[in-house]
Amino acid sequence: MPNRISVVGGTGALGGALALRYARAGLAVTIGSRDAVRAAAAAAKIAADAGCGQVTGLDNRAAAAAGDIVFVTVPFSSQEETLKAVRDACRGKIVVDTTVPLVPPKVARVQLPAQGSAAQIAAELLGPDVRVVSGLHNISATKLGMPGDPGCDVLVFGDDVDARGAIVDSLGGIGLRAFHAGPLANSAAAEAMTSVLISINKRHQVKDGAGIRITGPDLE
Repeated sequence: MPNRISVVGGTGALGGALALRYARAGLAVTIGSRDAVRAAAAAAKIAADAGCGQVTGLDNRAAAAAGDIVFVTVPFSSQEETLKAVRDACRGKIVVDTTVPLVPPKVARVQLPAQGSAAQIAAELLGPDVRVVSGLHNISATKLGMPGDPGCDVLVFGDDVDARGAIVDSLGGIGLRAFHAGPLANSAAAEAMTSVLISINKRHQVKDGAGIRITGPDLE
C-alpha cells in the first residue's frame, strides 16, 4: 500500500471520514482544501481522533502534490474547478474521483451528465497523464468513519486495470470490502445508485446511510 495519501476536499464529511480511516491505519495523510488554514484545522482534528500525528493540511494543489494516491472528494458543483487546480500536480499518479452528479434540490433523482458520468468528466479534465479511477459513491460518510467493517461494500471503476487494482487493495487495507466493477464508463451505475440510496434514506429514515452489499457463495 502506498504510504502517502492525499484527500483533496478533505474538510468535507466524506473526505474527512476517508482521511480518518487511512490515519487509523497508520498512513501519512494530507488534507487538501481551497483554504490551507481550514485544511490544517481539519488535519489536527483527524490526527487527534485517530491518535496519529501523520496528518497535515495544505491547499488543494500542494496536497495533491504530496500524495502517492490522490482522492478527490468534492461536490459535483466544485469538481471542474478543483480538478483543474490540481491537474498538473497529479501527473503520473492515480487519482480517485468520488464525485456524484447530484443536482439540488432534487438529489434523490438520477441526473447523470451529458458526458455519461462524473468519472468521465474527471478523465477528460485530468487528461491522459493521470490514471483516473472512481469509487466510494455508495458509502455514507457516517459509515465510512466507523472503525471496522461498515457493513457495506465499495465499487471501484477504471480503464487502467492496474490502477483500479491498486485502489481495491488500498481500500482493503483500511478495512473496506472493495470490488473491481469494470471500466470507468460503468461508474455511471454507481453514481446513479447514490440518488437511489438517498431516496431510500429519506423514505425509510436510514440515519447512518443505506449502502450496498455484494453477495455470492464465494463472497460471504
